Amino acid sequence: MYFTKLQGLGNDFVLIDAREPRGCDWADLARKICRRRFGIGSDGLLLLLGSQTADFRMRMFNPDGSEAEACGNGLRCLVRYIAANDLNQRDDLCIETMAGIRQAKLLGQGSQALIKVSMGKPSFRPEDIPIANEASKGSLFDIMIGDYPLTAEGRDLKLNFVSMGNPHAVHFTTDPVAEFPLAALGPQVEKAALFPRGVNLEVVRMSGPGRCEMRVWERGAGETLACGSGACAAMVAARLHGLAGDNLELKLPGGTAEVSWDGQGEVWLTGPAEIVFTGEWPDEPVA
Repeated sequence: MYFTKLQGLGNDFVLIDAREPRGCDWADLARKICRRRFGIGSDGLLLLLGSQTADFRMRMFNPDGSEAEACGNGLRCLVRYIAANDLNQRDDLCIETMAGIRQAKLLGQGSQALIKVSMGKPSFRPEDIPIANEASKGSLFDIMIGDYPLTAEGRDLKLNFVSMGNPHAVHFTTDPVAEFPLAALGPQVEKAALFPRGVNLEVVRMSGPGRCEMRVWERGAGETLACGSGACAAMVAARLHGLAGDNLELKLPGGTAEVSWDGQGEVWLTGPAEIVFTGEWPDEPVA
């Protein structure tokens, strides 16, 4: 089984071209292949598949074997693989995901071209996170973008909920994000009773007009160097709080992403993605 290792802003993935049918337990393979010291090591397993409604289809599995509905950096890495292997002859294409059809554009030529992808329209419905029923009271805005209070490990957080096809809770802070105890609080928020299906936690500090810094704890993966859908959720929350305009530059531990949103339509994510290496993994037939 041949694979390609890619990374986008330090968010790394193992990609397998699965367009030809292959008997494989992908969730189990993800748990093995993503392990940092016993496998290849990555933040997720990407599958490139054929599609009847788009140019290609993508599936993404977290290191714990769960399947993610959306993944912005994974989507950009998939597009990089497609371009590098001449699987598409245009500078634009569409990808089918669990969260819907996503558009992608290559900005430039060669391996250094930036990749811009549509991430869909944000949703503010409590059931799209979902949020536990007892918390879904009051006005919609107060619930979703109203600094909802949650205490984790004795620390008071104010969370803003955004679905980008997958669930996000955005916490704004005035302290440097490097000082935030993400390793301790991330798992507590991810698995809080408020979120019956878990949630991604983004910690964001606005650092200037149109700029911010962010760290993220990803559901099913832990802290990662970047999260594309999380960056989009942070942009949406910042704009609705009056902290950003149509464009936001996000400094992440793995690099800088650019996100744009006009307040109405789809959110767009732009950043680099590159191939790191290729290799071969022992075939994993279904038992």
